[in-house]
Amino acid sequence: MSARPFSDGVISIRRIKQSDVQQLYEATYESIDDLRRWMPWCHPDYTIKETIEFVRSRSEAWDTDEERSLVIVDHRSGDILGGCGLNRFDRDYACANLGYWVRTSAAGRGIGTAATRLLARYAFEKEHLHRVEILVAAGNLASQRVAEKAGATREGVLRDRLNVWGMYHDAVLYSLLATDERQGATDSDEF
Repeated sequence: MSARPFSDGVISIRRIKQSDVQQLYEATYESIDDLRRWMPWCHPDYTIKETIEFVRSRSEAWDTDEERSLVIVDHRSGDILGGCGLNRFDRDYACANLGYWVRTSAAGRGIGTAATRLLARYAFEKEHLHRVEILVAAGNLASQRVAEKAGATREGVLRDRLNVWGMYHDAVLYSLLATDERQGATDSDEF
């Protein structure tokens, strides 16, 4: 896989690198209060050691087709603005789950929406998927807005589908299909 990012000229998404540890930790630490409600890996005592282990494990997760973990970066400065990824691949049905988070200081600027569009395009063009699903806790209105602005179709509410911090939550299921009209051009055809 090439290290060149998918980009819309404002943000880029690319594979996580070992050199991202410090910036990724800072983005996460800054955002703990916003992330921890919905992201079970994020907690008040989150440490840089957890970031180191996460980054270290990403190559194997990629190589075993378990997960594609990416960072969202400012296209000009290269600063990390958040993370996104694909997981729960079902190659028989050409489907995977798509997720995202944006650091607190970058929220509200359309970054999550842009990253979702870029990642969906990557999923269709490079992973040869037909469908990506976005599963959002019913109470996570900000993530629902991201999915909707990215053009995902709301398919319904799944009762008690997510378990976060030992509590079950209804989840809203969104989807994007390879046959949907996609927005956003990239400045590279490799990833």
